[in-house]
Amino acid sequence: MQIVLISGLSGSGKSIALNVLEDAGYYVVDNLPAVLLPQLAAHLHGAGWRRVAVAVDMRSGASIAALPQQVEVLRSTVRDLRFIFLEARDDALIARFSETRRRHPMAVDGYTLEEAIQRERDALASVAELGHRIDTSDLHPNTLRAWVKDFIQMAPAEGMTLMFESFGFKYGIPLDADLVFDVRCLPNPHYDPRLRPLTGRDQPVIDFLQGVPEVGRMSQDIHDFVANWLPAYVRDNRSYLTVAIGCTGGQHRSVYIAEWLAERFRGQVEVIVRHRSTARRAADRAAGIVDAAGDGNGR
Repeated sequence: MQIVLISGLSGSGKSIALNVLEDAGYYVVDNLPAVLLPQLAAHLHGAGWRRVAVAVDMRSGASIAALPQQVEVLRSTVRDLRFIFLEARDDALIARFSETRRRHPMAVDGYTLEEAIQRERDALASVAELGHRIDTSDLHPNTLRAWVKDFIQMAPAEGMTLMFESFGFKYGIPLDADLVFDVRCLPNPHYDPRLRPLTGRDQPVIDFLQGVPEVGRMSQDIHDFVANWLPAYVRDNRSYLTVAIGCTGGQHRSVYIAEWLAERFRGQVEVIVRHRSTARRAADRAAGIVDAAGDGNGR
């Protein structure tokens, strides 16, 4: 039996994730009190369901405090348990609630929207560490749908799942990053007109960066740091570790190094690679949005 738990901040995209799972054939339960998780799993297993998705969040009130304990109980009985925690920056959440005109579930007793968001963030701090965190602040809904699909299609992971995530500092550091490495000091392919429209996954950019000794040294230093400290994170019972690699626009250097690192860790642990800024550019172009600078995202 596979169970996918969904939790996170209100307005961070939990409904989108649940819809993806329901469309994929999962039995979906929304807003379940955490204390009922074991009973639900036992009931649905007995009823013959093999794929279940459950949303547990602050709408169920104080019972969310029981979620860490219930997750441990499920891990001992469920063959494939996965946990996605969705979050977003305050400004993104405020904009979403303003657009939909919905009330935040914790905006009661005189609390403002900003105060409600902070109360929820504080209450879920311990829960966030249990799952695979996704910062949806700048994600197009279709990108989030694709990332959720990728996550559920992975083979069941034994132990640690290691994610390498490229990003652009011009958009801010992702909230889901556990370790952040800044590679903006490296030579930038953006200033070569032939390379500017490409990404760190394209061979001409790869050839350019492979020809720069500093890129090789930086990549190896990051690899060695992660390799040396990964056992400590495993001993800390961490199921997911996100290593974020940032350059200015998240298009060339960070993408190349994230792919380079992922290739070297495959076979040792379960590895995921994501490119936040290139996904953003693709979504913007699909929506007809063009950078005012022509291609400023690549810097």
